Amino acid sequence: MSLLRTGLLLLPALLLACSTSRSMPDAPAPLPAPDGARLLTSGPEAFADACRKDLDSARALRTHLLGLDAKSAQQEVLTTYDTLTSHVQLAASRASVARNAHPDAAMREVADACELEAEKLSSELALDRGLYDALAAVDVASLDATTRHWVERALSELRRAGVDRDAETREKIQALNEELTRISQEFGRNIREDVRHVDLLPEQLAGMPADYVAAHPVREDGRVRITSDYPDYVPFMAYARDAKAREALWRAYRKRGHPANIEVLKQLIAKRQELATTLGYPHWAAYVTENKMVKTAEAADAFITQVAEATRIPAEREMAELLELKRRDVPGATRVEPWDQAFYEDRLRAERYGFDSQEARPYFEYDRVLSGVLDVTSLMFGIRYDPVADAPIWHPDVRAFDVVDTTTGGALGRIYLDMHPRADKYKHAAQFDLVNGQAGKRLPEGVLMCNFPKPGGASPALMQPTEVETFFHEFGHLLHHIFAGHLRWNAQSGIKTEWDFVEAPSMLLQQWGTHAESLNRFARHHATGEAIPAGLVRQMTAANEFGKGLSTRRQMFLAAVSLHMYDQPSGVDPHAVVAELQPRFEPMRREADGDDTWFELAFGHLDGYSAIYYTYIWSSVIAEDLLTVFKDEGVLNPAPALRYRKAILAAGGSKDAADLVQDFLGRPYTFQAYADWLAEPPPALAKPALSKP
Repeated sequence: MSLLRTGLLLLPALLLACSTSRSMPDAPAPLPAPDGARLLTSGPEAFADACRKDLDSARALRTHLLGLDAKSAQQEVLTTYDTLTSHVQLAASRASVARNAHPDAAMREVADACELEAEKLSSELALDRGLYDALAAVDVASLDATTRHWVERALSELRRAGVDRDAETREKIQALNEELTRISQEFGRNIREDVRHVDLLPEQLAGMPADYVAAHPVREDGRVRITSDYPDYVPFMAYARDAKAREALWRAYRKRGHPANIEVLKQLIAKRQELATTLGYPHWAAYVTENKMVKTAEAADAFITQVAEATRIPAEREMAELLELKRRDVPGATRVEPWDQAFYEDRLRAERYGFDSQEARPYFEYDRVLSGVLDVTSLMFGIRYDPVADAPIWHPDVRAFDVVDTTTGGALGRIYLDMHPRADKYKHAAQFDLVNGQAGKRLPEGVLMCNFPKPGGASPALMQPTEVETFFHEFGHLLHHIFAGHLRWNAQSGIKTEWDFVEAPSMLLQQWGTHAESLNRFARHHATGEAIPAGLVRQMTAANEFGKGLSTRRQMFLAAVSLHMYDQPSGVDPHAVVAELQPRFEPMRREADGDDTWFELAFGHLDGYSAIYYTYIWSSVIAEDLLTVFKDEGVLNPAPALRYRKAILAAGGSKDAADLVQDFLGRPYTFQAYADWLAEPPPALAKPALSKP
């Protein structure tokens, strides 16, 4: 199995990377200035040449390592092994950023090829019995505890990759890995390049905010074009009064990737199944869960069932309330359609809590939100962000900042923010590694790719409150990458925990996108500068509690789709899996609508997370427990934030995730805080009913 791609998105990192504990350095030694993005501005030929050099360096180091006597040169074996894998990781990370964000098609093509080569070499290294034997010959008893932990985990991952199989089997595994890389790239490309649209009459924009209408002028044909990109789609589904227009956009959105990805997704699932059985597992889900906190596919399924059952009654209650509201507009309505949900949830929140999300948008202009995210995280974690005006960037929208520790003055790394939609760019919101940091060698560099409204147009770039949460969420990944990038071994440095923990830091930080204490520091009206009213924040906080039953069950539906696409011993029909599972989890017709919608073809996590989308709620359970400390000590109190930075974020993959959490909490984490949150009813802030629009 390739050590670069194990069905996990956004971290093209070697899975032998897992271990040693090392405290956050008090004063980082001077290192070369971050320069990981320069090759993204150098042109296809130079980019390809750098890729070849990195991979050739890894091959040369492999040859050197195989000539060493592991018993007499233990440290050299470890250092050489760690360095050769870092060269592959660097090439793959750089290529992943380029193929997902570069505006030049030629660069994206070269990046595709580089990533394929990096994946191929990674698989070769994972299946190289000589490398395994050299690492296994190291006397782990003589090593410090953290290095021993790394070596033991590395050997385990190599065995999971198939290194201990016979030559014929290893050859088959290598071929499967290469084919999976190609299929994965095709699946993502078909999503990235497929932007759908609907052309509507101007009156069908009734209910939309004035800035949205201004940003979508009437075309020469008398129509207004609304696309499936997030800044168009999300507000339209929440505010447009015309149900037929909402339905048209909803259906267009759920046809992305169709028909191109029908066969591609089937191939992806089938090849992973073949790889899993070749490695001795009954199915891919069994393989991919084995080295996670959850351990087994059966445990993942039990977790999904547990959470779904805990939300069944709240979701049914919420759905009944939405239907009652819809019947005011459509007397005799028997169900809430999927294109109705966001619209009526927004209406209900306005009526029950006096919260109209359109009233909040003027306080969330993009540049102010950016300043707020930087300000809040600076205060919490003892850092500052220095703009880098001359940083090499691959598109004019990209902004670069150096992250500096305010206590020591030492540089911690560099972040790049690529935050606005454009053609052929990654369509969702995610953090990408660019450079994996390592103590004494290089600083970490990370990239945030989002699709938020872009300032500078005819109208202000106003964000939905949910987009503010998303900003904080993804920034949590970015900080995790930066803080964790200062450990001794590349194999342990960076976000190298079990994969079902990696969302926990982000699920935690997104809470700061809703807390009054943090909103008060940056939420200002874009025109007047007035601070967001305290009453509006209270209403928004209360309103956010409505819908948690429906939204959590939606997540469990997606988790079940993810798991059951991959836990069958024989091939599956992805469309049939969706049709079977949807009514079990969601109290409305949503995806199972004949052949008219194909949401699974653009569900990118079926590639990246493969069978383990349950990760998001699993991580939410842990994050809710972590949050109890901040609730007790203060959400903007730097003391718990700095303890959290040191115990969990800066620790990288130095320990098992459960141990990292226990280091911070002083006890094992539990499900209780999350269960309490689910069971807690929304606050009673009843308001007079609004007149229907």
